[in-house]
Amino acid sequence: MSDPAPNRSAAPQASAAPAQEDSLYAVREKVYVRAVSGLFAKWRWGLVWFTQILFYGLCWVPWNGRQAVLFHLVERKFYIFGWVFWPQDVFFLAILLIISAYALFFFTAIAGRLWCGYACPQTVYTEIFMWIEQKIEGDRNKRMKLDKAGMSGRKVGIKGLKYGAWIALSLWTGFTFVGYFTPIKELVAEALTFSFGPWELFWILFYGAFTYLMAGVMREQVCKYMCPYARFQGVMFDPDTLVITYDNERGDPRGARKKGVDPRAIGKGDCVDCGICVQVCPTGIDIRDGMQYECIGCAACIDACDQVMEKMNYPKGLIRYSTENAVKMHWGMKEILAHVMRPRTLIYGGILTVITIAFLWGLATRSPLRVDIIRDRAALAREVADGYIENAYRLQVMNMTENPRKFVLTLEGADGLRMVGPGTVEVPAATTQAVTVQAQIPYGSLEPGSHAIHLSVAAEDDPAVRVREHTTFIMPQ
Repeated sequence: MSDPAPNRSAAPQASAAPAQEDSLYAVREKVYVRAVSGLFAKWRWGLVWFTQILFYGLCWVPWNGRQAVLFHLVERKFYIFGWVFWPQDVFFLAILLIISAYALFFFTAIAGRLWCGYACPQTVYTEIFMWIEQKIEGDRNKRMKLDKAGMSGRKVGIKGLKYGAWIALSLWTGFTFVGYFTPIKELVAEALTFSFGPWELFWILFYGAFTYLMAGVMREQVCKYMCPYARFQGVMFDPDTLVITYDNERGDPRGARKKGVDPRAIGKGDCVDCGICVQVCPTGIDIRDGMQYECIGCAACIDACDQVMEKMNYPKGLIRYSTENAVKMHWGMKEILAHVMRPRTLIYGGILTVITIAFLWGLATRSPLRVDIIRDRAALAREVADGYIENAYRLQVMNMTENPRKFVLTLEGADGLRMVGPGTVEVPAATTQAVTVQAQIPYGSLEPGSHAIHLSVAAEDDPAVRVREHTTFIMPQ
């Protein structure tokens, strides 16, 4: 007789080990960035001032009775100082994006993440938000103590002041952003009466909230997890790319010692293991662990380490801009610069130069006049008085300058061809004027079928401003 079947529904034994759970996401540890001064900090803040004066100030600069830079979506025109761009000029935008991409490739191949460390909006606004935080809450140690302290009236007041300053700056940033798409003076008038259009209010709040979230809350998380550039930068580097490098050969083994002690006499390297390079890093990494994708190339660790080396009477440059080959082969700056011009940078630089020259040439030779000609499709051809055959055309004459102009219209292409309709058209500044003209020719002057003719439109005050458009004349059977 067989044994009874085991009870498969029985509960597991109590002695079984509990299952281990692994989190898919690392728990974020807040980065308390220590303030640092030095050469690269000055460069970084210089670019903060430069970019923000441009951003906040350019929309207020007047030009010919309007603001100098305005991307007027309602009128579908982009004003950039003396240039007026229309939807038909989207080609220039495409070229500008290509130039930006190749410039990023070129400078990354030469010196790594210069854009990220000095001019990226995420870096710029994080610097501004951290400066506000430092001024209100104090230095790194005070901020850490404040966060660890229990809730109190003082803590609520300090935090409220900081968040209020962040919100004010974020809203002003959103307001300025919208001011490039709606004339800023109109936007101010709407703000005073709180009569924003629905989309204007939406974008002010959205861009303001986006600024607050990116620079005030997420900070280094954007650079580490959201920015795609951090992920594909590795394929743009090579052993001759300048990156922020810790000199292991010189710095290790690390350890504390008194000022002025010769590190070789105690069997140590130049690194005193103070950890300041980690404390000043906005992404919280230790550059001594080697090149990491989280490094944005801001060089804060270079400034910090140089100050420590100076206090210890050691040579600066334990952490410095260098290349993999330079560190390995003990190159100086002369050898590093000699390897800047290599196939990768020559290709990127050559393509960038050609495209930039073509872009500038296109802008310089861009015609201030554009004409679109459309045949009247209601009647391709018709007979009129005196035995003439008539074709009708509708013209769209675009005056792409900021001055009103009169244009002269002429027809060419066949003997006996004449134009009926206005011989001139006046077009206000930066507008499009529609005009209808008729082309007539005696019946029998042309073979039946389609014949090429040309319509010329020229500025009365400057015959060099001229457009010659091709169209067809239909001669019936």
